[in-house]
Amino acid sequence: MINKEKKVEAFERALDVMDRLRAECPWNHAQTIDTLRPMTVEEVYELSDAVMKKDDTALEKELGDVFLHVIFYAKIAEEEGRYDIADVMNKLCEKMIYRHPHVFSTTKVADAVQVSENWEMLKAKEKGGNKRILSGIPDAMPPILKAFSMQDKARGVGFDWEEKRQVWDKVKEEQQELQAEMEAMDAAVTGEDRAAAADRAEEELGDFMFATINAARLYGLNPDTALNRACDKFRRRFTYLEENTLRKGRDLHDMTLKEMDEIWDEGKAKGL
Repeated sequence: MINKEKKVEAFERALDVMDRLRAECPWNHAQTIDTLRPMTVEEVYELSDAVMKKDDTALEKELGDVFLHVIFYAKIAEEEGRYDIADVMNKLCEKMIYRHPHVFSTTKVADAVQVSENWEMLKAKEKGGNKRILSGIPDAMPPILKAFSMQDKARGVGFDWEEKRQVWDKVKEEQQELQAEMEAMDAAVTGEDRAAAADRAEEELGDFMFATINAARLYGLNPDTALNRACDKFRRRFTYLEENTLRKGRDLHDMTLKEMDEIWDEGKAKGL
C-alpha cells in the first residue's frame, strides 16, 4: 500500500506540474492538440528507440515524456470542458475490464490466442457489431506496422493462408511482377512510357513488400524489428568504413567501390 501511495503521489505531482505549466509558461499555454501531435509522434519514436536499445535510463526518461503528452492532451480538453484525465483513466479501466472477462469475470480461455480472439469480438460488440475489421487501424500508422496489423486482423476472421509455406508462391509472384515493371522502366523510350512504368513498378513494389511482411507474420517474425536490425547493421558497417577511411587520411568520394568493399568486409568479419 505504501508503494501504491507513492505512485499516486507522483501522479498528482505530475498533474500539478502540468497545471502550473499551462497557467504560467507562455509556450505551454500556447500549445493545442494539433501542435502537440507531431511532437507526440517524435516522443513515441524516441521511446521505441530506447526499448530496442534496452536502455533503462533512456526508457525511464522517454516513458515520462510520453506520459507528459497524455496529461497535456487531457489538460487541454479539461480547459475546453470536454473531458479530463480522470475520464481518460476511467475509460481505460472500463475497457480493460470489459475486454478481459477471463480476469474480471467467469470466462475461461485456453491460451493467449483465444484471449486475442475474444478481444476482437468484444471490441466489435462495443460498436454494436457494425465495426469494420480494418477500421480501427490508423491511416497515420507507419506502413510496415499498418500492413502487419491489417494481415493479423484479417487472420482473426480466418482470412489467411491455409499453410504458411503457401505464402512463398505469392512472394515469388510479386517479385517477378516487380522486376518486370522495373525492367519496363529501363526499356521505356519516351518519358511518358517511363512514368507509366514507374507508376506500375511502385504499385508492384508495394505488393511485394506487403507479401514479404505477410511471410514474416506467418513465421512469427516482426518485420519492423527485422528492418530496424538491418538498418542498425548497415549503420555500424558504414560507420566502420567511414572511420577507417578518415583514419587513413582519405575521402570516401575518392575511393573505388572495390576499396570500400574490402573495408566493409573487414567490419563484417569483426561481427559489426
